[in-house]
Amino acid sequence: MKTDRLLQALSEQLATLRAQVAPLAGHATVSARFDRQLFRTRSTRMSACLEEAEGNLAALRQAVEKAQLAQVAWLAEHLSAQIAALMRETATWSLRQWDHASPGIAKWQRRRLQHQEFERRLIEMKQTREARCRATSEPEAQQKLHQEIVALEGRLSRCQTALQRIESVLARMTR
Repeated sequence: MKTDRLLQALSEQLATLRAQVAPLAGHATVSARFDRQLFRTRSTRMSACLEEAEGNLAALRQAVEKAQLAQVAWLAEHLSAQIAALMRETATWSLRQWDHASPGIAKWQRRRLQHQEFERRLIEMKQTREARCRATSEPEAQQKLHQEIVALEGRLSRCQTALQRIESVLARMTR
């Protein structure tokens, strides 16, 4: 019974975390985000870490079904540590400074992180406007919100294009 509640709680936390991580899921950093004992992935993207945590949840469910108590205890503790680390990283993303790289790359790294933050904020703003548009019943307010959403989509598109250009420059510089 306790394991069912544990699995349910961990599953809900991961679902909440996936929603929180969505705006930054594809953003990479210069160095690893987490200790190698916490996440085995070599990727510096949040999405890879989240996928690893979800894989551990699946492994935990299998261990519960097979009644492997030692593995259940270890996986539950490890998964909760991963979730806590991902939550901390998500909460402090705006405070994160880029990792030091070579001076030529440094400018582009700063630009990438700056544009990633712009993208995250634009996505947040668009989601807020969409929620308000769904909640309001006044046609004039809906029309104004729809115009704002269209404008934000354009800004988001330009931001993502700039991010792709920056990524290609960084890829050429690091070859």
